Amino acid sequence: MSGLAYTVFATAIGRCALVWRGGSIVGASLPEPSDARMRERLSRRFPDAVESPPPPEISEAIDLVARSLQGEDVDLSMLPVDLAASDPFERKVYAAALAIPRGEVRTYGELAAELGQPGASRAVGAALGRNPIPIIVPCHRILAAGGRSGGFSAPGGTATKFRILAIEGARRSSDSDLFETLPLAVKPA
Repeated sequence: MSGLAYTVFATAIGRCALVWRGGSIVGASLPEPSDARMRERLSRRFPDAVESPPPPEISEAIDLVARSLQGEDVDLSMLPVDLAASDPFERKVYAAALAIPRGEVRTYGELAAELGQPGASRAVGAALGRNPIPIIVPCHRILAAGGRSGGFSAPGGTATKFRILAIEGARRSSDSDLFETLPLAVKPA
């Protein structure tokens, strides 16, 4: 047995899921059109995972994720995640994303520069598109140059990205896809 398990739970944006092994989170899923569709996607991503009641440390993580998506200012960066299945560059990108505070955003170019690879904005975007633990690894906080939305590979696409940013205190400019965050504004790369 792989030791992989998952559970589906309610949040303010819909039903989400966490996947874990032992006490570490290895995957997450944002809302799908139905629980059946979510379970189907989870079974493709984690074929050995079984649906199971969460142990206490995962129950705590679920509570924090739900509270965060309800608008409460909680720090998800301290949750136990296991990114060993990701390659070294992806792990660096995810660590940089985890360091972005709630309510703030960066551009793909800014994140690449933080990693010491200023020309790697597309590679950063590709790594974020493979993020196995959305919400906890906050890929939604990274935007395209000029504050444009960029992509978002999770169910719901950029509409989900904008919704989560709004919950976290970012607000969308009325005349474009630009976001202004409180207290900092997005700086173009």
